Amino acid sequence: MTLTRSDIEAREDATLAPYAMRAAQSRGRQYTSIADNYRSEFQRDRDRIVHSRAFRRLQYKTQVFTNDEGDHFRTRLTHTIEVAQVARVAARRLRLNEDLVECVALVHDVGHPPFGHRGEDLLAELMKDHGGFEHNRQGLRLVEELEIRYPEFPGLNLTYEVRESIIKHSAHYDRAKVPRRFAPEENPLLEAQLVDEIDSIVYDCHDIDDGLRGGYVSVEQLREVPLWTGAWSEAVAASPRGTSDKLIVDRALRLLLDSLVGDLVEHTESQIRARGIDSFAALRACPHQLVGISPSLKNAKESLEAWLFANLYRDYRVNRVFHKARRILSDLFTFFTTHPDSMPPEHAARAEGAGLYRAVADYIAGMTDRFAMDEHHKLLG
Repeated sequence: MTLTRSDIEAREDATLAPYAMRAAQSRGRQYTSIADNYRSEFQRDRDRIVHSRAFRRLQYKTQVFTNDEGDHFRTRLTHTIEVAQVARVAARRLRLNEDLVECVALVHDVGHPPFGHRGEDLLAELMKDHGGFEHNRQGLRLVEELEIRYPEFPGLNLTYEVRESIIKHSAHYDRAKVPRRFAPEENPLLEAQLVDEIDSIVYDCHDIDDGLRGGYVSVEQLREVPLWTGAWSEAVAASPRGTSDKLIVDRALRLLLDSLVGDLVEHTESQIRARGIDSFAALRACPHQLVGISPSLKNAKESLEAWLFANLYRDYRVNRVFHKARRILSDLFTFFTTHPDSMPPEHAARAEGAGLYRAVADYIAGMTDRFAMDEHHKLLG
């Protein structure tokens, strides 16, 4: 017997926690849309995100290492898929809406420009006198305006909850910069909070993996980090004698990920109980971040991240690539703001409504690493 949208909504109502978001309770879309007979509203959002050009471009956008440095390094796309997979598992344990979690995970990085956080930092500098640049705001702009796939409306016409989760992504988002239409005084959905925390856990683990595989850091160096040392010791104890370091690294990374996610689920449940969150309304009114890891593990995680920043993200070989990347983006920004008629017509035309600098930032932010390098070579040698 065919499973209908009504069946999916009834199953959500029967199985989800009282504070979880239900597709049937969505505040809807900006533009009127006829409901699908066989997909919930969040399942439709997921499909729209996956079929968008912005999502496909993540394949050639940097996570930490540019894709021309090796085939096995994470890209924005593979990072996004890993976040979605881990977040769905955690959502299931917490009885949150898996479909909404998957949507938020899949869309959370579409606003990133080429060359990772260094690219975003540069665009923020270049745009500081022209409205600024921040990847969450750019992601919202992209799904509401820039991605054109339908003749009836601009953007992807995603549900309110997915768009709200984009602009409120990050435990430290600036409420003053959240548009009034997304109720900045309301706490983010638990599904959005979960994706933010899982995002952080996943990139900590896979950046260790990429750093080791690429030879940027060593197992010996990582012994300075207590959180890693514990996972490594446990992996060695669980492995047969003579197991290669590569396989022990793989096991240690799994153990580290499992321990962080397990702690996250347990601490989140305890926070929900402690704050008396027994309904969706209580969640929205709660001013506190509810999803997170326990304080002791949080301190250890922050020590790991400080170590990664000093030893991996600021390695001289990584710096070389990103200094070059910043120059490429800076040159392109100067060229296109000086010669806007050199942009494709649809981008040049946007300058009339959005302003020249915003149109150029939109164009550059949408580029992949490879396309930006090719454009720089063609235009500037």
